[in-house]
Amino acid sequence: MSDNLIDKLKELGFNTYEAKVYLALLKHHPATGYEVSKESGVPQARAYDTLKALESTNAVVAIGGKPVTYMPVKPDELLDRWEKSFQGSIGYLREALPSIADETVEPVINMRGQESIFKHALDLINHAKHSIFMEFWKDDAATLYTALLAAKARGVDVKLVGYDDCALEGLEVYQHGLACSIEQSLGGRWLIIAVDDLEGLVGTVSQVERPPQAVVTRNPGIVLVIKELIVHDIFLLDIERNLLPELEKLYGKDMLRLRRQILGRSAGIGV
Repeated sequence: MSDNLIDKLKELGFNTYEAKVYLALLKHHPATGYEVSKESGVPQARAYDTLKALESTNAVVAIGGKPVTYMPVKPDELLDRWEKSFQGSIGYLREALPSIADETVEPVINMRGQESIFKHALDLINHAKHSIFMEFWKDDAATLYTALLAAKARGVDVKLVGYDDCALEGLEVYQHGLACSIEQSLGGRWLIIAVDDLEGLVGTVSQVERPPQAVVTRNPGIVLVIKELIVHDIFLLDIERNLLPELEKLYGKDMLRLRRQILGRSAGIGV
């Protein structure tokens, strides 16, 4: 008796004894409980119980007489019935499960170590379908460049903010100055990504005062905040690029007066 057939029948709901009894009946029918036990290797007492269970699920049919004999339902009929049942159940679950999942609070996952952070970042970029919003340092550009270029080539909208004069051929990068001061205030270079409005990653990928660490989440509210942070930076950087003389006249070089107004005089350059 094929172990593979038994395993497949078990995947569809039979237990081991039921699979063995049904296969034995296919080989030899009609058959008594004793004959089924002998053919299947199922103990006689369990063979009778198993036949009753299969009869209750319309997998076998009992034929009256002394002794009672049993016939298997034809495989095509049994499989057609199962297929319709599974399709109905799957169709129901497709409609019912998302409404439950929508109420689930997505977790925030902590990650540690530069290698694992970049591995996840590249996975996000490689699987992006619609949009990538991202901020990163020039020192990390080589790790990300090929994946970002490939994403753009497949039609993904790629919006990038680069620190420390980070220019990438074939990609538009909004240049963010003051990289050294920001790196010192953060305790390392940071990496921020929002992909397809579905998943976000934010954290440091270099070590100044502490090891690289990041958080990853699909929580819609947090992903929205991560994306809007990057969008806000892009807006300001584009304004600064086009109106730099006027801004420096109003706020001073590097808009220091504005930064001190918001962060305090002892806050340094900050963001």
